[in-house]
Amino acid sequence: MYNDVSHFPLEKKAVMALLKEHGITPTRQRLEIAYHLFQKQQHVSADHILEEVNALGNAVSRATVYNTMALLTRKGLVREVLIDRERVFYDSNNHPHHHFYNVDTGELSDIEDSADIDVANIPGLPEGLRVVDTDVVIKVSQR
Repeated sequence: MYNDVSHFPLEKKAVMALLKEHGITPTRQRLEIAYHLFQKQQHVSADHILEEVNALGNAVSRATVYNTMALLTRKGLVREVLIDRERVFYDSNNHPHHHFYNVDTGELSDIEDSADIDVANIPGLPEGLRVVDTDVVIKVSQR
């Protein structure tokens, strides 16, 4: 289930309402983190969020950022994109879509029109199971 967060930027009042609507207590730290995240469609790491929020004079801890991002992911407000064990991005575009990951630059970008990629009919899917969600990350490099 995806919640519609498609209008950027969100005002602080809208971010607070969004958090409450999804059963998240809008503490000052959560509000600052979510406000930063919902200013534009973006792919960011927790460490990047930590740096950006603290650079604006809002003291938040690394643990608070990681816990908040896990909560926003569980509640469906952001998508967690796993590149490998060491790289996790949080995507403020929570609609189903796929990504390119540039291994040379470390940049994650959306694949335009990725809804056209059909991965619903997986060969060998065990009987009685259905595909609930997919997250395709195509790793690319310069030639």
